[in-house]
Amino acid sequence: MRVRMGRPLQLTLCFTFLLMATVTFGVPPKKSIDVPFGRNYFPTWAFDHIKYLKGGSEVHLVLDKHTGTGFQSKGSYLFGHFSMHIKMVPGDSAGTVTAFYLSSQNSEHDEIDFEFLGNRTGKPYILQTNVFTGGKGNREQRINLWFDPSKNYHSYSVLWNMHQIVFFVDDVPIRVFKNSKDIGVKFPFNQPMKIYSSLWNADDWATRGGLEKTNWKNAPFVASYRGFHVDGCEASVNAKFCETQGKRWWDKKEFQDLDDKQYKRLNWVRKRYTIYNYCTDRVRFPVPPPECRRDRDI
Repeated sequence: MRVRMGRPLQLTLCFTFLLMATVTFGVPPKKSIDVPFGRNYFPTWAFDHIKYLKGGSEVHLVLDKHTGTGFQSKGSYLFGHFSMHIKMVPGDSAGTVTAFYLSSQNSEHDEIDFEFLGNRTGKPYILQTNVFTGGKGNREQRINLWFDPSKNYHSYSVLWNMHQIVFFVDDVPIRVFKNSKDIGVKFPFNQPMKIYSSLWNADDWATRGGLEKTNWKNAPFVASYRGFHVDGCEASVNAKFCETQGKRWWDKKEFQDLDDKQYKRLNWVRKRYTIYNYCTDRVRFPVPPPECRRDRDI
C-alpha cells in the first residue's frame, strides 16, 4: 500500500535531517591497539628494575629503597591518541607515584600528566592530572577513582588535537582542557612531546602532603603495564608542525568537542569523585583562571 506524505510531515522530516547533518557529535577515540613494549618504548633508567613478561607484551616497573625506574617513547609526537593499560601498586602504596605523561624537551615545556598517588591499605588511590603550557602548570585536578586500580588493568588515555586535550579513564572523560588561545591561555600546539612513564618514591608530598611515608617493609612495589598504544603524528623534536596535520582521524569535527553524553559522564566524575580542582581554589586563584569557564570547570 502506498502512503502519501503530507507536506507538513515532509517539511518536518527535511528539517530533522538538516539538523542532524549540521550538529557535531563527539565520539570516543578510536579503539587502542595493543602492541609489545618494544614497538614504541624503551627503558630510560634502572634497567634492572624493569621486568618483561609474555614476550614484552607485559612490563612490570619495580620500586625498592634504592631506586624506581621508568621508560619513554621512541618517537616525539604533535597530537594524537596515547593510551596505556596499567595495574597500580597493590596494598600499602603510600608514598609511591606511578606517572604516565607527555612532555616536550625545553625550558618553556608543554606537559600532559597522569599521576597516581599511592595510599595506605584500604584508602583510595588519588589520580592527579595537570597541564603545562609554555612552562606554566599549577592546573592540578584530583579525583578518587570509582574502582580499585590495583585489582585489574584499566585504560588511561589522552586525546590531543588542535581543539582540546581530553583525559580518559576506561573511555570515561575525566577532564577537558580546551584550546583557549583566543582568551590569552597558551595551548600545546607546536612542541612535539615524548611519552613517559615511571614508578618512583615521592613520600615528601604524594600521600597526605607528605605525612604518610613509604613503608619500605612492603618493598618491592610493582606497577604493571600492557597495551603500549601510540597513534600520533610523529615529528622531530624541533618540528613545529606535522606533514599530516589536519588530516588525521583526531582532526575530524566529531573530536573537536565532547557530546552531551560525554559531558554528562564528565559531570558525574566531577560531582561524585573530584576532591580538588584548581579552578575552584579561591585561596590560590581569587579570580578563576580564564580557561576554567570554557572547560566547564565552573
